[in-house]
Amino acid sequence: MRHLSRLILALAFVMAASTVMAQTGKWREMHRVKSKETIYGIARDYGLTVEELVKANPDMGAPGYTLKKGDYIFIPYTSGQAPKDTPNTVPSVQVPDGALRVGVVLPLHNVDGDGRRMLEYYRGILMACEDLKKQGRSIAVNAWNVPIDADIYRTLVKDEMQYCDIIFGPLYSKQVKPLSYFVKDHGMKLVIPFSITGDDVDSNPNIFQVYQSPEAFYGMVVNHFAYRYKDYNIVVVDCNDRSSDKGVFTFSLRKKLEERGIPCAVTNIGSSSGMFARAFSAVKPNMVVLNTARSPELSTVLDMLDALTGEHPELKVSLFGYTEWLMYATHNLDRFCKYDTYIPSNFYYNAYSSRVQAFERRYEAAFKSEMMDYLPRFALTGYDHAMFFIGGLFNHGSAFNGVDGGNDALQTPLRFVKPRSGGGYRNESLLFVHYNPDKSISIINF
Repeated sequence: MRHLSRLILALAFVMAASTVMAQTGKWREMHRVKSKETIYGIARDYGLTVEELVKANPDMGAPGYTLKKGDYIFIPYTSGQAPKDTPNTVPSVQVPDGALRVGVVLPLHNVDGDGRRMLEYYRGILMACEDLKKQGRSIAVNAWNVPIDADIYRTLVKDEMQYCDIIFGPLYSKQVKPLSYFVKDHGMKLVIPFSITGDDVDSNPNIFQVYQSPEAFYGMVVNHFAYRYKDYNIVVVDCNDRSSDKGVFTFSLRKKLEERGIPCAVTNIGSSSGMFARAFSAVKPNMVVLNTARSPELSTVLDMLDALTGEHPELKVSLFGYTEWLMYATHNLDRFCKYDTYIPSNFYYNAYSSRVQAFERRYEAAFKSEMMDYLPRFALTGYDHAMFFIGGLFNHGSAFNGVDGGNDALQTPLRFVKPRSGGGYRNESLLFVHYNPDKSISIINF
């Protein structure tokens, strides 16, 4: 534990020091765009060609790009002009020979929920690095606090950034594109660990995108659902929740079921007991799907199922839910097990796992605080991500493609595929968390 404390102190020093180090790198300086300036005019003022300026700022070549007042752009050195005081091999922070250089670009502050969650995620990364060091691996970590209102271009000109082998971040969608260009230009890996908008992963082979859009996630769920429950009678319960975002799933599911010829009945949360019962089959097992993830509607449907099965105990009834239901599992555990419930997710936090409990004790001892009561647990997520990617890079080098990473996940398994030629990698790991009638919990891992 003393080693981990020393690592944390050393990295805290690096974080503080990196904000004041001289800006020497591949760019001469950064220019803040003024009103009415043009790309041609800026290039002329700095003695550059337009081609040189665009090459240093790849987003300028994107269709529809416009120069906006207040933007920061990179000013490269002119042809034949050498950068002054640029280090030849390693940045000013001393790094052991052969060390893997890891960068973290996230809001690492204690100001709001984002900062607290990302700080916990970062601590998980540090704990993974400590474990990898015990295996004889050499790792150097630099971290930059990049909150939502930060100008990420100011971070990209830090000396240490250009020496990273892999970067974890960012958290905010608007920061993805500059970082995407940066890692592609420098041949680094970029792990985007949380939900973002945008499709940079489709054109950048250096990106690993962990979380997918709801459409992509539920597309995978629908395919597995239609295969696994093809012999069931599917009962969709309309819960009259106009705020629900789960229509993207139930609409796609009903369409897929129709294509496969799988029977599907639709009923309503406000239906009478007789009308509700008519949606169920006495011959086939029934799989109940709600079109909302909200707890009040879930409780109402569970009450309706209790009444139905009390009157018709011969019915076989299962329940298919949403990742949000994992937050309600403690309160609804008995009825989740009674109705043979399946919950799709990218993760599963098992509080009874001896490995998870040992990690939690270690975290509390190192940081003098418990992990936040969120799902997923962010420290566990950071640990799993770091073990997977950093361990994968040590094992496979630059050829690492996300198929075979580090150690077994504590909470967040990963499996990447490359869906497009010339693009990056998307995580297609999917779990069905199964609450069995015998009151056990099992994981179906696709």
